[in-house]
Amino acid sequence: MAGLFDEVVVAVGKNAGKNGLFSYTERMDMIRDVTAHLPNVTVEVVEGLLVDFCVERGIKAAVKGLRAVGDFDYELQMSQMNHRLANVETLFVATNPLYSFLSSSLIKEVCSLGGDVSGLLPEPVLEKLVERLRDR
Repeated sequence: MAGLFDEVVVAVGKNAGKNGLFSYTERMDMIRDVTAHLPNVTVEVVEGLLVDFCVERGIKAAVKGLRAVGDFDYELQMSQMNHRLANVETLFVATNPLYSFLSSSLIKEVCSLGGDVSGLLPEPVLEKLVERLRDR
């Protein structure tokens, strides 16, 4: 995305209903680490509605990745609601087929059972994941 846009904001959504393996700060730090070579990428946390975040920052479009048809059904509804609420457009990008089967839950499960997930996430993230799972 960094090559397609003048500015890219990676929005890390804060969802009280999810209990992630890493804190929001840790996730944001990992994203900053792996995007440090991209000068037009920033990372911010989103509390509340994504459209409010976009409006406050003058962001006209959100980019969403789609892995499968189920993602599209959900994201299309969100896209239409975001457009209605704040005229924020949504652009959909299909995931590379090599990674379309992946989910964070699957990666964590395979890694926790000793499976090799290298090559499926950036090396600094893999190191932190292995360390966190080892410490559990």
